Amino acid sequence: MANVDGYSETVTVTMEIREICDKVRSQVEGRTGKKYVKFIANAYRRLDSGDGISYLIKVHVAETDYIHVEVLQDLEEKVSLINVKEHQTKHSPLSPF
Repeated sequence: MANVDGYSETVTVTMEIREICDKVRSQVEGRTGKKYVKFIANAYRRLDSGDGISYLIKVHVAETDYIHVEVLQDLEEKVSLINVKEHQTKHSPLSPF
């Protein structure tokens, strides 16, 4: 079911989402200037569009720290980082940037 913002409800990650996170990890670390010891996808939302699929993904990066990443998987399945929101918690809602 889609929300007002067009994204699906927040759900638990799948293997596909874990693989997408692995693909964008270096892009995220480059953008934030940090090397993460952990980088574990926790939950996600998705939005299908004509350009591909946009994902909002909650990623566990430290003991109590999370980041939210916005990713686009294009029609050729190339994955690109769109945005990163740092300083999130386990309870921070996944919402569009």
